[in-house]
Amino acid sequence: MKSCVFCKIASHEIAKEFDYEDKDVMVFPDLNPAKDLHFLVVPKKHLKDFMELTDPKLMAKVFGIIQKTIKKKGLDKKGFKLLLNGGGAQIIDHLHIHITGPWGKYEKVNL
Repeated sequence: MKSCVFCKIASHEIAKEFDYEDKDVMVFPDLNPAKDLHFLVVPKKHLKDFMELTDPKLMAKVFGIIQKTIKKKGLDKKGFKLLLNGGGAQIIDHLHIHITGPWGKYEKVNL
């Protein structure tokens, strides 16, 4: 989609430093982080939201990359939260999953 900021990032029309990138998925830091570590996991294919993610291979790949990112950042031992908005609740209408952390067991939610 021509006006979508995530599509422009995926096509490298907008420069972005990636934490991970392949032909299907990209991971990069959130522009306005809610925690010390805050990353977005974004399929490159334009999908409006989670309800349009019907390809089981892409879904498995996205979830695998989320797990790898959590481990790479050490959040598997420090606490993490995943946030997935949809149905018009997201600011950018392109499927993306937030990974935030670290989160302690008794820490207040800041999202």
